[in-house]
Amino acid sequence: MDRKMRVGRVVSAKMDKTVVVAVDTKRNHRLYKKAVTKTTRFKVHDENGSSGIGDLVRIQETRPLSKEKRWRLIEIIDKGVVDEILSDEGGIR
Repeated sequence: MDRKMRVGRVVSAKMDKTVVVAVDTKRNHRLYKKAVTKTTRFKVHDENGSSGIGDLVRIQETRPLSKEKRWRLIEIIDKGVVDEILSDEGGIR
């Protein structure tokens, strides 16, 4: 059985060894045929704490690691610029 893979953007990195990744899927509305974006948020295990807010990451399904964590971080595809802005300004005002 192949494990599911998803690509999404990190929206929260406040927990220890855990990040929240938002994955967007676009589908057409069945009646109106307009493109509708659905966002699903996954709790992802990040062992090294290497990802930050705004990063584009690849995640893979895994065994249950905690109550809500069922995904693990595979790779960081693109580092986000949000981390750099926050560290330069000293946080959000």
